[in-house]
Amino acid sequence: MNKQKTTSILFVCMGNICRSPTAEGVFRGKAGAEGMLEQLLIDSAGTHAYHLGEQPDSRSQEFALKRGYDLSPQRARQVCDEDFQQFDLIIAMDKDNLRNLQNQCPAAHQHKLKLMMSYATHSPSDVVPDPYYGGGRGFDTVLDYIEDASDGLMAALKKI
Repeated sequence: MNKQKTTSILFVCMGNICRSPTAEGVFRGKAGAEGMLEQLLIDSAGTHAYHLGEQPDSRSQEFALKRGYDLSPQRARQVCDEDFQQFDLIIAMDKDNLRNLQNQCPAAHQHKLKLMMSYATHSPSDVVPDPYYGGGRGFDTVLDYIEDASDGLMAALKKI
């Protein structure tokens, strides 16, 4: 990755309180460990405005903190039209949110839209499942999948 260029990445789920803030926190942690934070702009947002201004779900925060990721500074926001121009990569957690992004995104920026799990190398799913209505195991699964995909995304960025 060119050390002079900043690459901007937006992680997206539905409400921006479980999966996308987890992805932001995990990827930020991994970028920091690789000494790449200064080269990256990392953010997250939701396709819906259900939780604007709220912190990530307390369960997301709890399970992330057990693995060393602090999500508490984050606040939920909704994807806006400017995001499609500002960000180099817009990464959806599942196919429904990818479709929502595709419907909102101008044609000139469609190439920026990706699925998070397209970067995974070990996890068996093509989407990050929504843990909101489930138990604790769902939040651990989300972290497992996002850690795997974040490693793959980091490897892809290093090749740029």
